[in-house]
Amino acid sequence: MSTLPETGIRAAGLGEATLGGHVLGQLRRLGATVGLSETDIALYGQVLLDSLAGAVRRPLSLPPASPSFLSDDHTPVEFSLAHTPDAAPALRVLVEPGWAHGTMGDSARAGLTAIRAMAARWSFPTDQLDALEDLFFPAGAEGPLALWYALDLRAGKAPGVKVYVNPSAAGPEHAARTVEEALRRLGYDKAFAELPSGAGYPFLALDLGDWKSPRTKVYVKHPHMSADDACALSRDSGAAAADIRYFFHAAAGSLPPSGQGVDGTLRLLRRPALTCHSFTEGETAPSGFTLHIPVRDYVRDDEEALALATALLTRFGMDPTVLKRSLRALTQRQLADGAGLIAYLALVYERSRQPRITAYLSSEAYSVRPPQEQHPQADLVPAQRLRAS
Repeated sequence: MSTLPETGIRAAGLGEATLGGHVLGQLRRLGATVGLSETDIALYGQVLLDSLAGAVRRPLSLPPASPSFLSDDHTPVEFSLAHTPDAAPALRVLVEPGWAHGTMGDSARAGLTAIRAMAARWSFPTDQLDALEDLFFPAGAEGPLALWYALDLRAGKAPGVKVYVNPSAAGPEHAARTVEEALRRLGYDKAFAELPSGAGYPFLALDLGDWKSPRTKVYVKHPHMSADDACALSRDSGAAAADIRYFFHAAAGSLPPSGQGVDGTLRLLRRPALTCHSFTEGETAPSGFTLHIPVRDYVRDDEEALALATALLTRFGMDPTVLKRSLRALTQRQLADGAGLIAYLALVYERSRQPRITAYLSSEAYSVRPPQEQHPQADLVPAQRLRAS
């Protein structure tokens, strides 16, 4: 029987709480919540600790090692729950393995080392990532990240591995060209023309390892998005406009009590929405569409965020029970005491699959973002007011 990694990981000579102990404890409790065995949790916990290397013993009394873009408090770990109708949600963990390194180059090397160790452990190829190395890991790389990975945690088997890289590594002015060239090298010659316009490309992601239909995904940033904009961007996904509008207003904290009569012209003014466009082998058009809304910026606190997420899951025929239990597995604080434990909500459409709703959950190893005293609905405004300002 496998042994769980030590959750009380101590800083050398200090005997105090550490990053590794914090996130490993959360992983253990979350894993139990979604039904993973101790053997599964032991394996995934060890991979998480190995990829963070020496950073796991960094005491939480010290400030974060770097200003990680992965979370608001700079914890290099985030969890998520992917919900589907009539199935238990899937637990995922997102990690910045090079978090403690001082340069993007060193961070990239640490990230690539972590991915190659996983490839050796689970016998999957990295040729797609290798083919893009010069694009995303140039000398003097810029940007808020070098490489992140996510594990789709699966009971009794190897996880699905996702790798996230930064299209602006050679400078934001080259991001579009980098995405276009990456898609071409991966065999999607016409894919770039299928992407919507936006304010930049924060991530390109690759599915590695055991996936039924591996995808390449491009994320696009959309400041001042409205519900009508979201409907237009999703028109080829098979999503119903009414579902997109409901999701948009719920995740933005502006859903009327009845859920009816939402204003499609209201626009997000705080942190922008993201869309994700998936491409699978043999497809010329996107095979998937995801709308990500940073719910933490549009609610007063996490109590409100959970109520909105519960309404969404219920509307889409998904059970909110595990999400509620998972928040308790992450923290003992009162939900009304912070805004950010639920960071994003995402509505996912993939061809020939049921819709998914994913809740992205913050680790909060370093700090809790306080509730917002002025309700942020004030920053969701009609398009005509935005044009006049």
